Amino acid sequence: MPDVEWEEPYCAEGNNCYRIGMDGDGNSYIAVAGQEDRPLTDSRAALQALIRDIKAGKADHLLD
Repeated sequence: MPDVEWEEPYCAEGNNCYRIGMDGDGNSYIAVAGQEDRPLTDSRAALQALIRDIKAGKADHLLD
């Protein structure tokens, strides 16, 4: 796995904590905190849909 620089975890009360990271080539990663050696992966289309939903305000509860 590439060398990823992870941000501080995003945690919601009673939920899992997630971390977002970036490697030296500018690729982004997301992982459950404590499992950074196994980042989540999905298709490009699924990730684009997630980003569109976040921008549309459908995931504001994740950022509280």
